[in-house]
Amino acid sequence: MLLESQIVHSGVCTDSATGAISTPIYQTATFRHPSLGQSTGYDYSRTKNPTRQAVEQAIAALERGVAGFAFATGMATISTVLMLFQPGDHFVVSEDCYGGTYRVLDKIFSRMGFQVSYVDSSDTDALAAAVRPNTKALFVETPTNPLMKVVDLRNLVGLARMNKLLTIVDNTFLTPYLQRPLELGVDIVLHSGSKYLSGHNDVVCGLVVAREQELADKIAFLQNALGSILGPQDSWLLLRGMKTLALRMDKHNANAQRVAEWLVEHPKVEHVFYPGLAEHPGHTIQTGQSDGHGGMISFQVKRAEIAPRVLERVTMLRFAESLGGVESLITFPAVQTHADIPADIRERIGINDRLLRLSVGVEHPDDIIEDLSQALE
Repeated sequence: MLLESQIVHSGVCTDSATGAISTPIYQTATFRHPSLGQSTGYDYSRTKNPTRQAVEQAIAALERGVAGFAFATGMATISTVLMLFQPGDHFVVSEDCYGGTYRVLDKIFSRMGFQVSYVDSSDTDALAAAVRPNTKALFVETPTNPLMKVVDLRNLVGLARMNKLLTIVDNTFLTPYLQRPLELGVDIVLHSGSKYLSGHNDVVCGLVVAREQELADKIAFLQNALGSILGPQDSWLLLRGMKTLALRMDKHNANAQRVAEWLVEHPKVEHVFYPGLAEHPGHTIQTGQSDGHGGMISFQVKRAEIAPRVLERVTMLRFAESLGGVESLITFPAVQTHADIPADIRERIGINDRLLRLSVGVEHPDDIIEDLSQALE
C-alpha cells in the first residue's frame, strides 16, 4: 500500500468485534481481567489504551519505525525522550530550535546535570566540532524553527555512528508524508502532533517513533512510568486529523511555494527563509532527502516598525502562536515562540525584531497573498 493510502487507512477497523470503520473512543481508565493472572492485553489506560494504540501504530507505520508513542504534549514527548539519558551527558542541539525545547533544556534539564552545545546544525563540521567525550546525542530540527535551516540527515547519521551517538530529529515541519528520517538511519523521530499531524488547531499532543526495538522498549517504560500519555478523546481527534495529512500537506506545500516566491519580490521584505526557493542554501539537500518543502516560511522585513504593523493589519491571517493547521497563522518569534532564548543569542542567530514566521494554510493562495500585501502596505 502506498503512503497516501496508508495515511487514509490509519486506524481503520481496529475493533474486530464490531467492524467499526472509525476507531472507537475507549473512554475508560481500567479494563476487566478475564480471571486471575489473565489479561485482555489492556489493564490500565496509562499503560495501554486501544484508541491511543491505534494512533501510535499509525505514526510508527508512517515513519517506518518499530513503535510509536503518543503523549499529552510535544514538550512531554521531548522531556520523556531526554529521560533516556543520565546526569553529565552532553547533547549537541540546533541553535535555532523551538523556544520550548531551549527552555526545558536550559531551565530544567541543566539542573539535572545535562550539558548542551547549541550549534548551526546545517553545518556538519560545526556539529562534529561540538562533539565531546561525554556527548550522547545529536538533537536537531530540519527544517529548523524559525530560520528554516536544513540538516543533512545522511551526514548527521554518519557523524553519529562514527561517534556512537543517538540521533534525535524533530520532524514536525515536514511530517512523514514529506520526510522520513528513520529511513535514513536516524534513531528517534519526534513530532508536535498539535501541528500538521492533527492539522486543525484543536488538539495538543506529541508523538515519538523509534527505529529499533531496544530503544522502543526503553521509551515504552518511560511513557508508562512518567505517565504523560495522550487521552483517548484527543487520540481519536489526532487519528481523524491524520487521515487527510497527504491532501493537506500537498496544499500547504503548493501554497507556501507561491507565497514565498511572492515575498521574495516584495520591496519591504529583506529576506525569505524557505527551502523551496532555489537560492536557499539547503534547497539541494532537502530536495534529496524529502518529498517537499512544507508550509512554513519565515521572512525578515526591512525595518523593525513594519513587523508589528503587519501583525495588527492582517485580516484573514490570524496573529497566533502554533502552526500547521488549515488556517494561515502569523507570529513574531522573538517575543512569542522563542522569547525564552536570551536576547543576545536571538540577535546573533537572526531571531530579531524584523523576523516574522508564517504558517501557510490551505486557503486559496491569492487570498493569502492579498492579505499579506495589504498588511505590508
